[in-house]
Amino acid sequence: GGGGSIFEDLFGGGSRRDPNGPQRGADLRYDMEISFEEASLGCEKEIPITKLDACDTCDGSGATPGSRKVNCTACHGKGQIATSRGIFTFSQTCPRCQGTGKIIEKPCQRCQGTGRKEKTTKVRLRIPPGVDTGARIRSTGKGESGVRGGGSGDLYVVIHVRDHEIFEREGDDLVCEVPISFASAALGSEIEVPTLSGKATIRIPAGTQPGSVFRLRGKGVKNVKGYGWGDLHVRVNVEVPTSLNSDQKGKLKAFAETCDARVNPISAGFFDKAKKFFTGS
Repeated sequence: GGGGSIFEDLFGGGSRRDPNGPQRGADLRYDMEISFEEASLGCEKEIPITKLDACDTCDGSGATPGSRKVNCTACHGKGQIATSRGIFTFSQTCPRCQGTGKIIEKPCQRCQGTGRKEKTTKVRLRIPPGVDTGARIRSTGKGESGVRGGGSGDLYVVIHVRDHEIFEREGDDLVCEVPISFASAALGSEIEVPTLSGKATIRIPAGTQPGSVFRLRGKGVKNVKGYGWGDLHVRVNVEVPTSLNSDQKGKLKAFAETCDARVNPISAGFFDKAKKFFTGS
């Protein structure tokens, strides 16, 4: 039979778990997709789970109501059957009662005596704020029902978070890019930016350069273990005008003619360093 030696059949294979005793139900996995906001702020979900559960008709006993378990007629209630191999005589698990020594007098018709029936149930699940893709949430006892009095398995829900159209997540911090006009960057202004909890205002100082990052403390994601909140990092993208009328072009050209190292210090510094490449010296 299953790869064991004759001595294991005769004398036992050590401290193996009794295959005929109570067996715990199987654990289940459920993959669930949630929105970026739900993952960041937390939510509650109700999910359908199809599993083997205790039969409603026989309450998991496998017997027709009013029926009972009687001694197995094959092994006479011993759970073992004597078998001979040459000069050796040894015992094997009774195939009819699976070693229990008992059989159901009248098996339940609904579950065919197994004590379990496939059914779909609803499970309510609390998603804590701060979860991210790959997080596993365990719901104890919500897996499949056990056999022969064994406990139920657990349900493991694996989280998958949808991408957001504005925010990117870096740990507990959020990052977003906000366009601002050339005039706002040059002259300074106040702009409204989105956060997970509504709008916030950022002051843009005069002379702000493209790619500058402003931090809003505590406007990120709540740490999943409760260690405070992350920050929101707002990166500004200075938008260059693409369609100017003649009046605007004229004023911009006049402005450009007045620019010097004091107006454009970064450009001036770069071209000072690059002169040797232009002159070949």
